[in-house]
Amino acid sequence: MSQQSFRELGVSSRVIDVLAAGSIHHPFPIQARVLPDALAGLDVLAKSPTGSGKTLAFGIPIVQRTSVGDRRPSALVLVPTRELARQVADDVRAIASVRDLTVAVVHGGAPLRAQADRARSAHVVVATPGRLHDLLERRLLDLRAVRILVLDEADRMLDMGFKPQVDRIVKRLPSNRQTMFFSATLDGEVGLLAREYTTAASRYEADLPGGRDTGEITHRFIAVQPDTKVETLVEHIRAADGLTLVFVRTKRGAAALVRKLARHDVRAEAMHGDLTQPARQRALARFESGKVRVLVATDVAARGLDIDDVAHVINYDPPDEDKGYVHRTGRTGRAGRSGSAVTFVLPDQQAETSRVANRLGHRQQFEQAGLQTARPRLLYTSRRGRRSKW
Repeated sequence: MSQQSFRELGVSSRVIDVLAAGSIHHPFPIQARVLPDALAGLDVLAKSPTGSGKTLAFGIPIVQRTSVGDRRPSALVLVPTRELARQVADDVRAIASVRDLTVAVVHGGAPLRAQADRARSAHVVVATPGRLHDLLERRLLDLRAVRILVLDEADRMLDMGFKPQVDRIVKRLPSNRQTMFFSATLDGEVGLLAREYTTAASRYEADLPGGRDTGEITHRFIAVQPDTKVETLVEHIRAADGLTLVFVRTKRGAAALVRKLARHDVRAEAMHGDLTQPARQRALARFESGKVRVLVATDVAARGLDIDDVAHVINYDPPDEDKGYVHRTGRTGRAGRSGSAVTFVLPDQQAETSRVANRLGHRQQFEQAGLQTARPRLLYTSRRGRRSKW
């Protein structure tokens, strides 16, 4: 079946012109699946990875189904992190201008009352749950006019412990609304939440063709030693084209690694939770513009960074779990582009990292690095009836 155009999906000419000006001429798979029902005002459940173009899948319907004279705010988008809130707001704002619609951002780390003032007068509010709940509790914002609710990256909101705030926010919204629910998974607790918030929703699964990990992202594991680990990182950075995102486990480790790289004449910015919001924005802006080609970050960046031009992700410190690996490496290979993911492995990290690699289908790449695959953890029952791991 031939690919439908934006026009055939029901997108207006004015929005199509804005998309074309941004070099977006054809819908991504998730957009092609979601847009007909979303534009018709139906509830939608969409399983879609980050970088698949889902922002436009809900941004276009918000813009086309909202009028300048509507009571405000008329649409609400909930996202897990500050960085993602700003990026989603920028994407929606780019197309909202064709209908003279305004977009406000609500997140922590910024003056509360000024945000409330902007949100009250905006047609679309993009918010993190914690700060939005704070505004509602202080009666600085009223959401009774919201006609469209979007939960973006809902699985991460649950992972970050936002379910109580999200529940309280949703209870303040009109029951007669359109709800669009986007998540990397629709299983387990996320699926229960999706069914609770939506009514007779259409369900779509639009993973990128062939899967995200086959062909789009190459995965490598490198055995390193403590005394040469920094030098190995420097070699990879110098050999890389494009932007490189380096992940470490701790805030202190991020700042220390930036200083070590500077001693090797490698300019890098740090990004972690202890930075003020303006400092985080400056670091991200310098990285995104290419003024600094290396960003050293804790997992705060994995939960919200959305930059299509990240060509390389390096796990300087391996993640502790499967989700961490997927979220980190998902910062590259976005929107159909190729990318590379490299994980450094110290001798005492081989066993745990190999288990992550095995579960995610990267055992061959792990063993190609000359690393030893650990035996799977099994459960056995002792004579006393206790279950143990070995």
